[in-house]
Amino acid sequence: MHAMVNADTQELNKFGDLAHRWWDLEGEFRPLHQINPLRLDWIAAQAPLTGARVLDVGCGGGILAESMALRGADVLGIDLSTKPLKVAQLHALEAGVSGLAYREVAVEALAAEQPASFDVVTCMEMLEHVPDPASVVRACAALVKPGGYVFFSTLNRNAKAFLLAIVGAEHVLGMLPKGTHEYAKFIKPSELAGFARHAALEVNGFKGLEHNPLTKRYWLSANTDVNYMMACRRPA
Repeated sequence: MHAMVNADTQELNKFGDLAHRWWDLEGEFRPLHQINPLRLDWIAAQAPLTGARVLDVGCGGGILAESMALRGADVLGIDLSTKPLKVAQLHALEAGVSGLAYREVAVEALAAEQPASFDVVTCMEMLEHVPDPASVVRACAALVKPGGYVFFSTLNRNAKAFLLAIVGAEHVLGMLPKGTHEYAKFIKPSELAGFARHAALEVNGFKGLEHNPLTKRYWLSANTDVNYMMACRRPA
């Protein structure tokens, strides 16, 4: 294990305390369940999942990892928060999902152990929760095979994102638990693209994720002001 693990203990505890609610469709993680089909289809449209070896970094309770396994991928989900991993394992067992495994390991440690081993690497809603997001991006780049795909999602850092993601979602609408996000850890698309290029990844494009709190509808768009995803590829 690395002497310095790229993780925030408070963040791990925060998600650990909510672990039992991960698969409650009306609970704190409801937004993740609602956006999952959108991000899953976006990933699958660019990277074939059937028969692919896929790594989901910061998998939490396994919402995305499980859905990729159901699309025919051989998925490994990793996280450093013990309780959500146990929830993920139990849910997969109860649901009878095959082609899915979980490990409590840092992405940097896995990159040293299994470089260039995965066809697809996903790292969604995680970068804004770690002390050194660039280190995570480098590790993801090291883990993907040449010609493979890497997908990230995070939150933009601007006044609109602060108002919608923190003030709105956490304090006004109560969509997320207060303290879920820390504004200073939000990442601009230009910064994330910089991390990717420094890690020798090609940036293939961005996609915004929008939400109407009145209709409770989510959709993908070109607007990356708040929530956004980035697709990358490791040159063959």
